[in-house]
Amino acid sequence: MTLDRKPVVLVTGAGTGIGAAIAELAAATGARVAICGRRREPLEKVADATGAIPYTADVTSPADVEQLVSQVVDEHGRLDGVVANAGVMRPGSVLDLTQQDWDATVRTNLTALFLLARCALPHLVESRGAWVTVSSVAGLRAPTGAAAYAASKAGAAMLTQCIAADYGPRGVRANAVCPGWTRTEMADEEMREFGEPLGLDREEAYAQVTHVVPQRRPAAASEIADAVLWLLGPRSSYVNAAVLTVDGGTTAIDPGTIPFDFDVALRATRP
Repeated sequence: MTLDRKPVVLVTGAGTGIGAAIAELAAATGARVAICGRRREPLEKVADATGAIPYTADVTSPADVEQLVSQVVDEHGRLDGVVANAGVMRPGSVLDLTQQDWDATVRTNLTALFLLARCALPHLVESRGAWVTVSSVAGLRAPTGAAAYAASKAGAAMLTQCIAADYGPRGVRANAVCPGWTRTEMADEEMREFGEPLGLDREEAYAQVTHVVPQRRPAAASEIADAVLWLLGPRSSYVNAAVLTVDGGTTAIDPGTIPFDFDVALRATRP
């Protein structure tokens, strides 16, 4: 994908958070950006701020996805890039999760990627375009209390690599980014739920969950967007089937050192 011919980029889950940041940066680089989500109001706000074109669609619905891709191609004449960003988080271990929780998580985080790829890939083959999946470090390292989310995000990364293997010979590049803790509306709510019982405000909660991250902070959504736009663009022309961590070094940490880091952090806060 080259940015000098006004590429068309479709971003799912673009009403808030990382998806909105990707839409903003893609528009700033000169792309024509199509954004989609289930709720019209957040999409309209992003569209007003970025110039992106909003489309209301449920990416778990085969009919909605087919109509979405067809409409984008009909209205813009091509499709050069797809960012599969829509996702949900239903917390719980295997015994905590209901069947409905599991199904909803897998349907949104994994099956929706399959549905979108089936519709988008013929157009990406034609344009020799790029696909980027927004996965998660939870798909690389097993968290506690997030079995469905982690399993679905791991599957999303592998599905992306399968797309790369199958369609790389036809000119399509497919890569995944795996963010760590990132400041978004959803993460803010998680910080509230985590922090309130401990008497922590949002900033203190973010500091607590990132205290062993080498950079000692969460990412900004714009930092994830930077990685996504790099993978969409020509400067990553030989990057294919990559699973890129954008996590401040989280996944490089030896878990056996965490108790030592925690002790150091505690001592540093004592008067």
